[in-house]
Amino acid sequence: MKARETASVSIANLSKHFDGVYALDGVSFAFEPGKITGVIGPNGSGKSTLINVLTGVMPIDGGEVIISSAERLTKILPHDVPFLGMTRTFQDVRLFEQMPVLDNVLLALTERGVFKSFFEKHKAIHLEKAKESLAAVGLWDKRQELASSLSYGQRKLLEIARVIAMTRSDAGDIETIFFDEPYAGLFPQMISTVTAIINDLRIQGKAIILVEHNIELIRALCDKIYVLDSGKVLAEGPVKATLSRKDVIEAYLGE
Repeated sequence: MKARETASVSIANLSKHFDGVYALDGVSFAFEPGKITGVIGPNGSGKSTLINVLTGVMPIDGGEVIISSAERLTKILPHDVPFLGMTRTFQDVRLFEQMPVLDNVLLALTERGVFKSFFEKHKAIHLEKAKESLAAVGLWDKRQELASSLSYGQRKLLEIARVIAMTRSDAGDIETIFFDEPYAGLFPQMISTVTAIINDLRIQGKAIILVEHNIELIRALCDKIYVLDSGKVLAEGPVKATLSRKDVIEAYLGE
Protein backbone atom coordinates (compact mmCIF):
# COMPACT_ATOMS: atom_id res chain seq x y z
CA MET A 1 0.00 0.00 0.00
CA LYS A 2 1.38 3.40 -0.94
CA ALA A 3 1.61 6.23 1.53
CA ARG A 4 -0.80 9.11 1.10
CA GLU A 5 0.10 12.75 0.82
CA THR A 6 -2.35 13.57 3.62
CA ALA A 7 -4.28 11.34 5.96
CA SER A 8 -6.84 13.33 7.91
CA VAL A 9 -9.33 10.93 9.49
CA SER A 10 -13.05 10.95 10.19
CA ILE A 11 -15.39 8.16 11.20
CA ALA A 12 -19.05 7.63 10.40
CA ASN A 13 -21.42 5.46 12.47
CA LEU A 14 -18.55 3.34 13.75
CA SER A 15 -19.60 0.32 15.80
CA LYS A 16 -17.85 -2.37 17.80
CA HIS A 17 -19.60 -5.00 19.88
CA PHE A 18 -18.59 -7.88 22.12
CA ASP A 19 -21.13 -10.68 22.58
CA GLY A 20 -23.95 -8.32 21.72
CA VAL A 21 -22.77 -5.50 24.01
CA TYR A 22 -21.80 -2.36 22.09
CA ALA A 23 -18.47 -0.82 23.12
CA LEU A 24 -18.97 1.67 20.26
CA ASP A 25 -22.47 2.37 19.06
CA GLY A 26 -22.75 4.48 15.91
CA VAL A 27 -19.91 6.87 16.76
CA SER A 28 -19.05 9.71 14.34
CA PHE A 29 -15.94 11.87 14.83
CA ALA A 30 -13.74 14.19 12.77
CA PHE A 31 -10.07 14.82 13.54
CA GLU A 32 -8.71 18.12 12.21
CA PRO A 33 -5.08 18.68 11.13
CA GLY A 34 -3.22 21.04 13.43
CA LYS A 35 -5.71 20.46 16.26
CA ILE A 36 -5.71 18.40 19.44
CA THR A 37 -8.97 16.53 19.89
CA GLY A 38 -9.64 15.15 23.34
CA VAL A 39 -11.65 11.97 23.90
CA ILE A 40 -12.93 11.63 27.45
CA GLY A 41 -15.47 9.58 29.32
CA PRO A 42 -15.87 7.27 32.31
CA ASN A 43 -14.11 3.91 32.43
CA GLY A 44 -15.67 1.50 29.95
CA SER A 45 -17.09 4.26 27.77
CA GLY A 46 -15.24 3.04 24.65
CA LYS A 47 -12.22 5.36 24.48
CA SER A 48 -9.47 2.78 24.05
CA THR A 49 -11.75 0.59 21.95
CA LEU A 50 -12.11 3.51 19.55
CA ILE A 51 -8.34 3.77 19.07
CA ASN A 52 -7.99 -0.01 18.80
CA VAL A 53 -10.59 -0.15 16.02
CA LEU A 54 -9.10 2.78 14.13
CA THR A 55 -5.61 1.27 14.23
CA GLY A 56 -6.55 -2.28 13.24
CA VAL A 57 -6.08 -3.91 16.64
CA MET A 58 -9.79 -4.81 16.59
CA PRO A 59 -11.97 -5.30 13.51
CA ILE A 60 -14.69 -2.82 12.57
CA ASP A 61 -18.18 -4.24 13.11
CA GLY A 62 -20.09 -1.41 11.45
CA GLY A 63 -19.66 2.01 9.91
CA GLU A 64 -16.59 3.30 8.12
CA VAL A 65 -13.33 5.19 8.47
CA ILE A 66 -12.77 7.98 5.96
CA ILE A 67 -9.19 8.87 5.03
CA SER A 68 -8.52 12.31 3.53
CA SER A 69 -12.21 12.73 2.62
CA ALA A 70 -11.72 10.25 -0.21
CA GLU A 71 -11.15 6.64 0.78
CA ARG A 72 -13.89 4.95 2.80
CA LEU A 73 -12.71 1.89 4.72
CA THR A 74 -14.65 -0.84 6.48
CA LYS A 75 -11.54 -2.86 7.31
CA ILE A 76 -8.13 -1.79 8.63
CA LEU A 77 -5.19 -4.13 9.17
CA PRO A 78 -2.44 -3.20 11.66
CA HIS A 79 0.37 -3.28 9.08
CA ASP A 80 -1.56 -0.84 6.87
CA VAL A 81 -1.89 1.80 9.59
CA PRO A 82 1.36 3.73 8.86
CA PHE A 83 0.51 3.82 5.16
CA LEU A 84 -2.85 5.32 6.03
CA GLY A 85 -0.92 8.12 7.72
CA MET A 86 -1.62 7.03 11.31
CA THR A 87 0.30 5.89 14.36
CA ARG A 88 -0.42 5.51 18.08
CA THR A 89 0.73 4.87 21.62
CA PHE A 90 -0.78 2.20 23.85
CA GLN A 91 -2.31 2.56 27.29
CA ASP A 92 -0.34 -0.56 28.25
CA VAL A 93 3.10 0.23 26.82
CA ARG A 94 4.22 -2.17 24.08
CA LEU A 95 7.94 -2.34 23.37
CA PHE A 96 10.51 -4.90 22.26
CA GLU A 97 11.61 -5.63 25.80
CA GLN A 98 14.84 -7.51 25.10
CA MET A 99 16.13 -5.04 22.53
CA PRO A 100 18.13 -1.88 23.24
CA VAL A 101 16.30 1.43 23.44
CA LEU A 102 17.96 2.60 20.21
CA ASP A 103 16.84 -0.47 18.25
CA ASN A 104 13.25 0.03 19.42
CA VAL A 105 13.29 3.40 17.69
CA LEU A 106 15.21 2.24 14.60
CA LEU A 107 12.50 -0.35 13.94
CA ALA A 108 9.96 2.46 13.69
CA LEU A 109 12.03 4.19 11.02
CA THR A 110 11.64 1.56 8.30
CA GLU A 111 8.65 0.36 6.29
CA ARG A 112 9.81 -3.20 5.73
CA GLY A 113 8.24 -4.69 8.81
CA VAL A 114 9.70 -5.81 12.11
CA PHE A 115 11.51 -9.01 11.14
CA LYS A 116 13.23 -7.60 8.06
CA SER A 117 14.19 -4.55 10.08
CA PHE A 118 15.96 -6.76 12.63
CA PHE A 119 18.61 -7.59 10.05
CA GLU A 120 18.83 -4.26 8.29
CA LYS A 121 22.04 -2.28 8.27
CA HIS A 122 20.63 1.08 9.22
CA LYS A 123 21.69 4.11 7.25
CA ALA A 124 23.28 7.17 8.82
CA ILE A 125 20.02 9.06 8.24
CA HIS A 126 18.11 6.49 10.30
CA LEU A 127 20.59 6.79 13.16
CA GLU A 128 20.34 10.57 13.08
CA LYS A 129 16.53 10.47 13.16
CA ALA A 130 16.62 7.95 16.02
CA LYS A 131 19.01 10.19 17.95
CA GLU A 132 16.71 13.19 17.45
CA SER A 133 13.68 11.19 18.60
CA LEU A 134 15.38 9.84 21.73
CA ALA A 135 16.90 13.21 22.58
CA ALA A 136 13.42 14.76 22.39
CA VAL A 137 12.26 12.55 25.27
CA GLY A 138 15.55 12.60 27.20
CA LEU A 139 16.50 8.97 26.54
CA TRP A 140 19.52 9.27 24.24
CA ASP A 141 21.90 8.49 27.14
CA LYS A 142 20.02 5.21 27.68
CA ARG A 143 20.15 4.14 24.03
CA GLN A 144 22.18 0.97 24.71
CA GLU A 145 20.10 -0.21 27.66
CA LEU A 146 17.41 -2.85 27.20
CA ALA A 147 13.88 -1.50 27.07
CA SER A 148 12.97 -3.85 29.93
CA SER A 149 15.41 -2.01 32.23
CA LEU A 150 13.61 1.32 31.95
CA SER A 151 11.25 2.69 34.57
CA TYR A 152 7.54 2.82 33.78
CA GLY A 153 7.70 6.51 32.93
CA GLN A 154 10.78 6.04 30.74
CA ARG A 155 9.04 3.21 28.91
CA LYS A 156 6.15 5.52 28.09
CA LEU A 157 8.64 8.12 26.86
CA LEU A 158 10.32 5.49 24.67
CA GLU A 159 6.98 4.67 23.09
CA ILE A 160 6.48 8.38 22.39
CA ALA A 161 9.98 8.50 20.88
CA ARG A 162 8.85 5.75 18.52
CA VAL A 163 5.87 7.92 17.54
CA ILE A 164 8.20 10.85 16.84
CA ALA A 165 10.36 8.55 14.72
CA MET A 166 7.30 7.35 12.81
CA THR A 167 6.59 10.92 11.77
CA ARG A 168 10.06 10.91 10.17
CA SER A 169 10.10 7.35 8.83
CA ASP A 170 10.35 5.82 5.35
CA ALA A 171 6.80 4.47 5.70
CA GLY A 172 5.24 7.72 4.61
CA ASP A 173 3.86 10.90 6.12
CA ILE A 174 2.19 10.37 9.47
CA GLU A 175 -0.61 12.90 9.80
CA THR A 176 -2.82 11.45 12.55
CA ILE A 177 -1.51 10.40 15.96
CA PHE A 178 -3.51 8.69 18.70
CA PHE A 179 -2.22 9.09 22.26
CA ASP A 180 -3.90 6.62 24.62
CA GLU A 181 -3.39 7.97 28.16
CA PRO A 182 0.22 9.08 27.58
CA TYR A 183 0.42 10.91 30.93
CA ALA A 184 -0.60 8.05 33.21
CA GLY A 185 2.08 7.37 35.81
CA LEU A 186 4.41 10.18 34.74
CA PHE A 187 6.30 12.54 37.06
CA PRO A 188 5.76 16.31 36.57
CA GLN A 189 8.98 16.76 34.55
CA MET A 190 7.95 13.93 32.23
CA ILE A 191 4.47 15.47 31.90
CA SER A 192 6.09 18.72 30.75
CA THR A 193 8.20 16.80 28.21
CA VAL A 194 5.19 14.98 26.75
CA THR A 195 3.15 18.19 26.63
CA ALA A 196 5.90 19.96 24.71
CA ILE A 197 6.08 17.06 22.22
CA ILE A 198 2.32 16.99 21.66
CA ASN A 199 2.23 20.75 21.15
CA ASP A 200 5.13 20.54 18.71
CA LEU A 201 3.32 17.86 16.69
CA ARG A 202 0.25 20.11 16.55
CA ILE A 203 2.41 23.00 15.30
CA GLN A 204 3.66 20.65 12.55
CA GLY A 205 0.04 20.29 11.43
CA LYS A 206 -0.61 16.79 12.79
CA ALA A 207 -4.07 15.75 13.89
CA ILE A 208 -3.68 14.72 17.54
CA ILE A 209 -6.24 12.56 19.33
CA LEU A 210 -5.72 12.51 23.08
CA VAL A 211 -7.44 10.01 25.38
CA GLU A 212 -6.84 11.30 28.89
CA HIS A 213 -8.47 11.21 32.35
CA ASN A 214 -6.74 14.31 33.68
CA ILE A 215 -9.27 17.06 33.00
CA GLU A 216 -6.77 19.84 33.67
CA LEU A 217 -4.54 18.51 30.89
CA ILE A 218 -7.57 18.26 28.61
CA ARG A 219 -8.43 21.89 29.39
CA ALA A 220 -4.86 23.03 28.77
CA LEU A 221 -4.19 21.12 25.56
CA CYS A 222 -7.33 20.39 23.58
CA ASP A 223 -9.04 22.48 20.94
CA LYS A 224 -12.13 20.28 20.97
CA ILE A 225 -13.41 17.28 22.89
CA TYR A 226 -15.73 14.36 22.39
CA VAL A 227 -17.37 12.81 25.45
CA LEU A 228 -18.16 9.11 25.23
CA ASP A 229 -20.62 7.38 27.51
CA SER A 230 -21.59 3.71 27.11
CA GLY A 231 -20.14 3.65 23.59
CA LYS A 232 -22.06 6.68 22.32
CA VAL A 233 -21.13 10.33 21.81
CA LEU A 234 -22.73 12.16 24.70
CA ALA A 235 -21.37 15.59 23.76
CA GLU A 236 -18.84 17.34 21.55
CA GLY A 237 -17.50 20.82 21.07
CA PRO A 238 -15.10 23.40 22.55
CA VAL A 239 -13.55 22.23 25.80
CA LYS A 240 -14.88 24.80 28.28
CA ALA A 241 -18.44 24.80 27.00
CA THR A 242 -18.64 21.01 26.71
CA LEU A 243 -17.25 20.34 30.19
CA SER A 244 -19.81 22.79 31.60
CA ARG A 245 -22.77 20.79 30.32
CA LYS A 246 -24.89 19.21 33.04
CA ASP A 247 -25.07 15.82 31.32
CA VAL A 248 -21.29 15.71 30.94
CA ILE A 249 -20.74 16.64 34.57
CA GLU A 250 -23.17 13.92 35.68
CA ALA A 251 -21.74 11.23 33.40
CA TYR A 252 -18.05 11.98 33.61
CA LEU A 253 -17.42 13.91 36.80
CA GLY A 254 -20.01 11.99 38.80
CA GLU A 255 -21.71 15.08 40.19
